[in-house]
Amino acid sequence: MADGEHALVDTKGKFVQVVKDGRKRNDIEWLPGRILLSNKRLVLATNDGKRTIPLSKLTSVTASQMNQSLAQVDSYVKLQAGRDVTLVSAKAEEFQEELYRALLDQIVVLVKHPAVEGGVVQDTGWEKARLKLDDENEDTLNLAIASGTFVELDIDDVGTVEAKQKEIRGAERPLLEVEHTIDGTSVETHISGGRRHVSLIEGLVRQGEQRNAADDVDLEPEETQVLMALYSGISPFKIPDFVGMDVDEVEDVYDRLIEADILEPVRTRREIELEARGRSIAGDAIADQ
Repeated sequence: MADGEHALVDTKGKFVQVVKDGRKRNDIEWLPGRILLSNKRLVLATNDGKRTIPLSKLTSVTASQMNQSLAQVDSYVKLQAGRDVTLVSAKAEEFQEELYRALLDQIVVLVKHPAVEGGVVQDTGWEKARLKLDDENEDTLNLAIASGTFVELDIDDVGTVEAKQKEIRGAERPLLEVEHTIDGTSVETHISGGRRHVSLIEGLVRQGEQRNAADDVDLEPEETQVLMALYSGISPFKIPDFVGMDVDEVEDVYDRLIEADILEPVRTRREIELEARGRSIAGDAIADQ
């Protein structure tokens, strides 16, 4: 290995190149082989040879579940390097975590936090922040902001992600608007920076958004009303008066929403808080009003 290079993961798995030089390949066939990841490169080796992808060339990393056309594997990571796209399905569970860590740990980005709190836009400026994946919990992204604020962004808690282009500090930059919670309150943390880094961060945080997608949820009007009230910051104990429903009716709504993984009970009878999925539904409902 080169100076400063060290191994991170050495495992077996399958891989296939699906786009080469910008052209989609038709002869897609998963190749079994050895997968070696270092802090500088990814090596995909078979009995017929090996292919090396420098990590500095990766512009997008996204995790996907099995789909019909790729049913030979349960899940895979989609890697884009320039005009080439490769899918990698590694046996080692830590492969994806170590890949994101190698790509994103200690990078500097621009952050506005909280940009929105409880649905209200905040007068917050852009600041530099250092990003780090949590050493103990790979699903937590930590942001140490220059002014001293420390933000823990739980990927599983991400409700929605909006990707935009906006003028920031005098230049047109990519922007991610990431909705999550802090101490039970819905907030948006806005992240910007170089195009490559923002794209890689987007691939990570969208995993939470996909897990908490609200597309398959069909709610009754009173359930949506309760969610909208909670999203607006109304205390669970004040919901009956606020929405004009009996306490028992609201309790029944809570039970149904807890069962659907939209609410999470915080204390036994009866304090609850919105899950990321519930915030996504409530945000959509309010936008439709």
